[in-house]
Amino acid sequence: RPVHMSRGRFIALEGGEGAGKSTQAHLLAETLRARGHQVVTTREPGGTPGAEAIRALLLSVEGEGFHPRAEALLFAAARSDHVERLIAPALAEGTWVICDRFIDSSRAYQGGGGGLDDAEVMGLHAIGSLGLLPDLTMLIEVSAPEATRRLALRDGDQADRIGGRGEAHHARVACAFAPLAEAEPGRFARIDGNAGPDEVHASILAALPDAWP
Repeated sequence: RPVHMSRGRFIALEGGEGAGKSTQAHLLAETLRARGHQVVTTREPGGTPGAEAIRALLLSVEGEGFHPRAEALLFAAARSDHVERLIAPALAEGTWVICDRFIDSSRAYQGGGGGLDDAEVMGLHAIGSLGLLPDLTMLIEVSAPEATRRLALRDGDQADRIGGRGEAHHARVACAFAPLAEAEPGRFARIDGNAGPDEVHASILAALPDAWP
């Protein structure tokens, strides 16, 4: 008789620039591995060779870059490859996937920040990734002054084309995440990201459902 293998859990970390998502993804993966889980950490855009190539393309175009619809199509294409080649197979094997950004970043950046309709962004996601959503989305919320301080420490004058957009853009994006979380409280956990990394990590662990092993 074949051994029944339970599906892995899919956790996305979301938030604006400077929220500490990469640090928290690393800390969460370490804790879950210590609990006996197989864990893969990944990021968007990226995670597979094809998606990383699209990421490099998005970050390399000079001047104004792609217009919002073209950018949304490229993000959707990168995500499609990421889901097909990495995320879905890992989950099927029982591996937990922790992703630094997923569809809600597109909804906030291309939707809230770029002017596309949310239904259009989700329509592209339905085509490219069959509408896959995380089991749990951790929204790490950081005040605008704290995010600005962290970005200055992290990037200095070397911010990339997306991270280096103006403060007004980042404020719009941060405001775009909140209604997404309010609309789907069952999928989102809202995390106060203004504290130190260990404190934020503790809040993330506390947000994991009790029913999960």
